[in-house]
Amino acid sequence: MKQFRTIFYIILTAGLALSTSCKKFSYYQTNPNLPTQADPSLELANIEQNAFATISTDAALACRYLVYTEGANPSQYYSWTRSDFTPYSNIQQVVKMEQEATRTGQVNYQYLGKFLADYYIINLTQTFGSVPFSKAMQAMYGNVSKAAVAPAYDDQETIYLQVLGDLEVANDSLNAANGPISGDIIYNGNLDQWKMAINAFALRVLISLSEKTGDAKLQVQQRFNNIVSNPTKYPLFGSNKDNAKLQYYDVNSNYYPFYNSNSLKTDFYLDSSFVHLLRGLSDPRLFVFAKPATATGLPAGDFNAYAGAQGSASYSDNITAISAGLISAINNRYDNDPVNEPSVALGYAEQEFTLAEAAARGWITGSAAAYYMNGVQAALDFSNYQGTSYSSSDIQAYLAQPAVQLAGANQLQQILTQKYISMFMNTGWEPFYNQRRTGIPVFETSGAGILNNGKVPKRWMYPTLEYQNNGVNVDSAVRAQYPAGDDINGVMWILQPQ
Repeated sequence: MKQFRTIFYIILTAGLALSTSCKKFSYYQTNPNLPTQADPSLELANIEQNAFATISTDAALACRYLVYTEGANPSQYYSWTRSDFTPYSNIQQVVKMEQEATRTGQVNYQYLGKFLADYYIINLTQTFGSVPFSKAMQAMYGNVSKAAVAPAYDDQETIYLQVLGDLEVANDSLNAANGPISGDIIYNGNLDQWKMAINAFALRVLISLSEKTGDAKLQVQQRFNNIVSNPTKYPLFGSNKDNAKLQYYDVNSNYYPFYNSNSLKTDFYLDSSFVHLLRGLSDPRLFVFAKPATATGLPAGDFNAYAGAQGSASYSDNITAISAGLISAINNRYDNDPVNEPSVALGYAEQEFTLAEAAARGWITGSAAAYYMNGVQAALDFSNYQGTSYSSSDIQAYLAQPAVQLAGANQLQQILTQKYISMFMNTGWEPFYNQRRTGIPVFETSGAGILNNGKVPKRWMYPTLEYQNNGVNVDSAVRAQYPAGDDINGVMWILQPQ
């Protein structure tokens, strides 16, 4: 937030200087070697590289996919405290792109900017709860009033209403008649696919509000059904080819983020609960996620060759088990393949699982089983490393298992479990947010190493700098949301039953 507010003060100072200077003085303040204007296409690629980079070992540790062995990691042991407001600096770049789009008349970049800014603000509100939004955006657009420079916080209902409205506008307004989008490393300017991504994101936002179906303003179920029932107006992903993803290449500075990472080679192992889940389903993805535990002497491809460490166990207990060769390390492909797999921000598999959940909840009339099977198939296809790790017949055999078929009274359990598996080492903190909302799957906390009184945190505390620079507003936001104060166990509004 310090950087965020510093930008505001620069804007304020610049405005005062210009109001008291003559034209000639202003002229000499412009450095021709530091241009202040640029085509919006030049901004877009950098924004996309940041927004769509979702691969995080911290998220994997918190989500009980992985265990870390070089110290007591706060994400693994649920002892984290504060996060930061860094996404605001990314929103500033989006605003700059929108301003250049306005200046040059390339309005498609403005509508794309709405989606990208909303993508960041949803991440922020999922992290903390209430955050500055409406007043913060005013400052970014040049409002230098005190209220904009020290922005008040918007509650989550207000934020979600604004975001859902923005996404509607973005979907309705992106149009080839407004000119092409260049500099696009995600969809190469394909507006139809951008609309798919916008609508898939809208479904993610809406399903995150599953506790708020009674909110008359949000109209969660109606909005969800409106999107699904009108595919002409609201196109959605049709396959993995439509995934909103950041592709990696065997080119310096474009490698997979953990390529040649010594830490990933030696310090990351599979969590026992995740291995147990995959083994119980005879899931062939285990073979591409992990390496056999060396002590078993069994080959890759034998389910009995794989075992995990207990994420909540003490650091010393896990080191002992790993030193004995009893635990499976993460697969070599994550550190020795410069391309490996893309970073997915929004994917077809996630969309189909979201639709399946909505159908199971009665929000839409489609077949929960059909959506679910689409999601499982897409997830298996995505994780099939180089297309050769398992065969089509392996996939069909997996799908045919009674334990995988969607049936009975535990449909939400099955849907959300498969959604969780599909997000291994991808999609950032989305699997954590899904688990936090639904409790599925259970993240175990029974080991001796766990902190936070054996509880999985619900949020992150606000940044220390925010208390220093915007104390009145952050204090007011905390009092309005969390009776126990700014605490990692506070339950934010979107998680509270209606």
